Amino acid sequence: MIPLPDQISKCLIVKPSSLGDIIHSLPFLDAFHKQFPLTEIHWLVASQFTGLLEGHPMITRLWSINKSGWKKPSMLSSTLRELGKLAKDLRKERFDIAVDLQGLLRSGLISRLSNAPIRVGFSSARELSTFFYTHKVNASTSSHAVDRYLEVAAELGCDVINPEFPMTHDEYPLPFDDYAVLAPGARWDTKLWPSESFGTLASLLPMKSVIIGSAEDIERAGVVEQRASGKAHNLAGMTTLREAVAVIRNARFVITNDSGPMHIAAALSVPTYAIFGPTSPGLTGPYG
Repeated sequence: MIPLPDQISKCLIVKPSSLGDIIHSLPFLDAFHKQFPLTEIHWLVASQFTGLLEGHPMITRLWSINKSGWKKPSMLSSTLRELGKLAKDLRKERFDIAVDLQGLLRSGLISRLSNAPIRVGFSSARELSTFFYTHKVNASTSSHAVDRYLEVAAELGCDVINPEFPMTHDEYPLPFDDYAVLAPGARWDTKLWPSESFGTLASLLPMKSVIIGSAEDIERAGVVEQRASGKAHNLAGMTTLREAVAVIRNARFVITNDSGPMHIAAALSVPTYAIFGPTSPGLTGPYG
């Protein structure tokens, strides 16, 4: 177990992305908050995912970074300026502990720049990020991601029995109550079940379907809607993340590719039918 001071005033969680990984990290947040209810918890997240965590009652402050810009050589100067300002602002907070749940060079560096005297990460973290940690957790690489994050929580003295996924949402009214959710999008092409197949399936279901997705999924969702014979309500690109959570929460069930909506549905205990491509359901699939 990692030795901790008698009082932890502030903790920084570094978990910028992606949507599914952030959802998998919520049981860590829950366990840590229960063990240290008086500690201010700050969370550093990529700007496109702030909506999922905004207004969360367990999080004192969200720190947002432009993660996509960090990969572009043309934006190197602006990235360095952003990083310098971020380091300065983080150090003002005087964090007692920083926990890197991402395990990459960028996240490890941010944990070091926070100047927290205790910096925790995975011993199996990649891209030399372990160089920045003061304590390394030897979590099982064959376990589900949620269990790996909970192993870190356990090393901090937290109770990790009966993990919960504390998630907030904004209501999104629909003109009907009984519906299924279809999520035809995914980050990788190899994870995509054909949109035509989603549409055909929607036409066969005994209830209305609601299609959800980001702005990047609008074209794909349009194909689903066209094939659904008037039985699909298309919301792709029209909801915020928090509204999408509400739509999923109230669904009878969800049919989805291996994607963020799949993890949201599983975290909310909504019956989920997930279609997998090359990734392992045992490591990063629906939890539970």
